[in-house]
Amino acid sequence: MNEVRRAKVVLKILNKTYPKTPIPLKHRNIFTLLISVLLSAQCTDVNVNNVTKDIYPKYNKPEHFVKLGRKKIEKLIRSIGIFRIKAKSVYNLSKTLVEKYKGKVPKTFEQLEELPGVGHKTASVVMSQGFGYPAFPVDTHIHRLAQRWGLTNGKDVIQTEKDLKRLFPKRYWNKLHLQIIYYGREFCKARECYGISCKICTTCYPNRKKPIKTKKA
Repeated sequence: MNEVRRAKVVLKILNKTYPKTPIPLKHRNIFTLLISVLLSAQCTDVNVNNVTKDIYPKYNKPEHFVKLGRKKIEKLIRSIGIFRIKAKSVYNLSKTLVEKYKGKVPKTFEQLEELPGVGHKTASVVMSQGFGYPAFPVDTHIHRLAQRWGLTNGKDVIQTEKDLKRLFPKRYWNKLHLQIIYYGREFCKARECYGISCKICTTCYPNRKKPIKTKKA
């Protein structure tokens, strides 16, 4: 089975398994989506949602976080990993939005990626889930799954993103990104499936007997 056929198998199984794909990070607007994605680095969505549920009812605009200041932001997000670095990014990002964009989140990859603490993956999530622009955010989990499923040779997340965009039609990208995340959490877990037990792995590689080793991003 070549990679084009494997991509069709993946799409078919994911569409059947997850016809609907709610955004896992709770947010009130595009700005709070951006903040949640930034906070989710090296942290679970559940943990981020637990923290932000007490923040967003009061603070949901860049102006709010500028007024709070870095130290108070640190206190609010203390239970999240690397909270000091993230607090600094949230504060500086909010300040930039107020000073440069009148408090609005910009709508281009270039402008988003210039914001403090915002990399390509975060910008891709905001563009796809916030603005509905076709994007394919690739994190370490999607990178791992794409390798297991034979959709990329997996040198890094940049290569994986290019390969996935080449294999799947643009109209599926935004939904597919979330479907892969959900499937990885439920069926193709890092330390359970190993590329040999879930439906996608067994369909794409029926003769695979040994656990597949994936290259880290």
